[in-house]
Amino acid sequence: MKAIRRFTVRTVVPAPIGALPRLATNLRWSWHLPTRQLFQSLDPVLWDEARHDPLALLAAISREKLQALAADPDVVARVDDADRNLAAYLEKPRWYQSLGVDAPKTIAYFSPEFGISEVLPQYSGGLGILAGDHLKSASDLGVPLIGVGLLYQAGYFKQSLSQDAWQQETYPLLDPDALPLTQLREEDGTPIQISLPLPEGRVLRANIWRADVGRVPLLLLDSNVAANDAAARGVTDRLYGGGGDHRLAQELLLGMGGVKALRVHARLTGTPEPEVFHTNEGHAGFLGIERIRELMDPSVTPDPLSWDEALAAGRASTVFTTHTPVPAGIDRFPRNMVEHFFAGELAPGVPVEKILALGAENYDGGNPEVFNMAVMGLRLAQRANGVAKLHGVVSREMFSGLWPGFDHDDVPITSVTNGVHVPTWVDPRLAQLAREKFGADVLDGPDWAKVYDVSDGEVWELRRLLRSTLVDDARRRLRASWKKRGAADAQLAWTDSALDPDVLTIGFARRVPTYKRLTLMLRDPARLKALLLHPDHPIQLVIAGKSHPADDAGKKMIQDLVQFTDDPEIRHRIVFLPNYDIAMARTLFPGCDVWLNNPLRPLEACGTSGMKAALNGSLNLSVMDGWWDELYDGENGWAIPTANRGTNDEQRDDIESAALYELLETQVAPRFYGDAVSAGAGAAGPSQPGRGGLPSHWISMIKHTLATLGPEVSAERMVKEYVQRLYQPAAASGRRAREAGYAATRDLAAWIGNVRNEWTGVRIEHVESYGLADDPQIGQSLRVRANVYLGTLVPEDVTVSVSYGRVGDTDELSDTRALDLRHAIDLGDGRHQFEAELVIDRSGSFGYGVQVLPRHAGLADPAELGLIATA
Repeated sequence: MKAIRRFTVRTVVPAPIGALPRLATNLRWSWHLPTRQLFQSLDPVLWDEARHDPLALLAAISREKLQALAADPDVVARVDDADRNLAAYLEKPRWYQSLGVDAPKTIAYFSPEFGISEVLPQYSGGLGILAGDHLKSASDLGVPLIGVGLLYQAGYFKQSLSQDAWQQETYPLLDPDALPLTQLREEDGTPIQISLPLPEGRVLRANIWRADVGRVPLLLLDSNVAANDAAARGVTDRLYGGGGDHRLAQELLLGMGGVKALRVHARLTGTPEPEVFHTNEGHAGFLGIERIRELMDPSVTPDPLSWDEALAAGRASTVFTTHTPVPAGIDRFPRNMVEHFFAGELAPGVPVEKILALGAENYDGGNPEVFNMAVMGLRLAQRANGVAKLHGVVSREMFSGLWPGFDHDDVPITSVTNGVHVPTWVDPRLAQLAREKFGADVLDGPDWAKVYDVSDGEVWELRRLLRSTLVDDARRRLRASWKKRGAADAQLAWTDSALDPDVLTIGFARRVPTYKRLTLMLRDPARLKALLLHPDHPIQLVIAGKSHPADDAGKKMIQDLVQFTDDPEIRHRIVFLPNYDIAMARTLFPGCDVWLNNPLRPLEACGTSGMKAALNGSLNLSVMDGWWDELYDGENGWAIPTANRGTNDEQRDDIESAALYELLETQVAPRFYGDAVSAGAGAAGPSQPGRGGLPSHWISMIKHTLATLGPEVSAERMVKEYVQRLYQPAAASGRRAREAGYAATRDLAAWIGNVRNEWTGVRIEHVESYGLADDPQIGQSLRVRANVYLGTLVPEDVTVSVSYGRVGDTDELSDTRALDLRHAIDLGDGRHQFEAELVIDRSGSFGYGVQVLPRHAGLADPAELGLIATA
């Protein structure tokens, strides 16, 4: 019989240690080592049984044990100290508070998944981990962020393997009362619900749960509400589960419901309404529609705005981040499905055809029958970014159809390279070394350059300790996996000696879509086997990853790999560990000597797993993609060469796998074993100090990696960039938009409408240059004059500029600079003359071009409207 209702009864903790539930429900414990150590000390055995979950630990401790702990003065003192430490962390001013009164009062951050801790399994991969690290770093910096997401009843799936190595998924249900969450309630205790009207008179209701991520509240919407019908209750059943209207309903709830939840939270807590709305990927894009609805609704906005005005006001304070390097990775819905949802009361007063136009692929190569969530996200945000420099380039090219006539470099999508939350991902033993040697906690941004003062022996000893921890954890997980596949204990004695703490250990762990090429290492099985079993410098591989439940191609990759690892000759040197999650990552990243990444370039948006490894002294071995493309310097790892563009798939994989093997054989493995190999230490001894010497070059690379990559891959650096480059400008734009009853917004919307109407007539009629000698030289001046027809527009409506630089064989300009032309003469009849003097600043082939763009103080970028006229 199944239970018709389930709930968790939380433990009543005695008053002397009454702060324990508060410490357990604020997820700061997940990255604050002293708090975790406090909970562990209460009962180390139960702590392991509770899988390092403080709430589960408190639920498992008997009443008698709690009373005994409350009577122990030392325990009481340590609980009080932890509580004071948390209070100080939550209340003391931090970096953000130094920015002054003009900094945004509140920033809303929307994401479909958040990877905070394994005890709150609401993440599937890099997007969620990035979102969790964003919240944690915002908390550490004092940024007034509020996260908004969904509470999935089963989270993402748990992975196991069948006997024939096929991925199997299970979806254990979560009880919100057993999680570090509190439900939002009215003062009388009534649970608060938000609701969205659905077609056919249905209603989608959702409870609001709050998780405290340090200083940052995270609001999670849960549709498992008794008043909902069965389909509505299942909207938040699984992360990325279902398809069609189920997925669309999830994204409507996240976006539109998320805005409603923020309004409720502000009313209950007195928190200022968000001044900036950050959409982490297109899944939450409908938040912009809800904000437009509010501005057009006379019951919400006394002097309501028109569609164009509301759109301009919402865009001003919205930031959109794309993580997708390929069009296939974007959510696209049938246009008529979106129309069906909005035809009713979902957004009353908002023109449905205007909503549909936001997601329309009305550009060359687009599909007029679909609604594109990323396209809508870009059209609803005045500021947009990719998540690495190379990804910014890819994004500008991928979305260039929205800005016809513009060079890809001028498409208004910038980039902020992702980072990882250092206190979460640095192993505690490396953090302790930082405290001892650098005099600073990892939370306080230590000077990693001081690692050069640490002896080679200490670094090597720590690396072996981290590797040994991984080996122990991998053996345990490997044995459990084989048992689930049907093996008996009597068949598994070999797992006790699988892997070797003195062998070069390479890690590979991530989601398993085909473009990440999990099985590239299997391209030449005999060559890989020879690397694994090399008599002098062997390697070993620890591999993990989940394939999407609907991705059979990814599952086949896992099956092929696992069947290779099953070979008794090599299974002690290569293992696949199922159910990759944050808990596994905590030993995997620090324990690997090398982190392998071999996606199809340039399909890796950022790839932060290698950053986490680098923070622990691991070296990266990666294709030049994502973050590695901008931060590889020749001494922090190795770059895997890529095949020339145009090479077919088979040849490309042959070329790149051969390059990978070559690097491992001739550079990576010999350098790891270093002097020890030449001294004849053999396979078992090379990593043991004192048995033939230390690999000095390898250790120097470890130190260099920590010193140079430490600050660069930090999510603290990333969040500061978001604040300074995107949040503060967006808040300033939003404030200007709201001034004097949205007067500036109304003016901007009218101006945009007029410019769009008139732009078809704008043209450059004539360009001339003079003043240049017959034999031009650097330093000489060139006067450029352009006659431009503006029609009814005035010179103040436009910027006329000359772009100049090197000229290629096809007359394309590169390495360009721009210079604005000043208005010189009104020629009458809508014609105007502009001119400027530019100085030739380079030798070689030189050229220029002239362009006209709209200009208004309310625009964040002159390319924003997608309007341009060129000579």
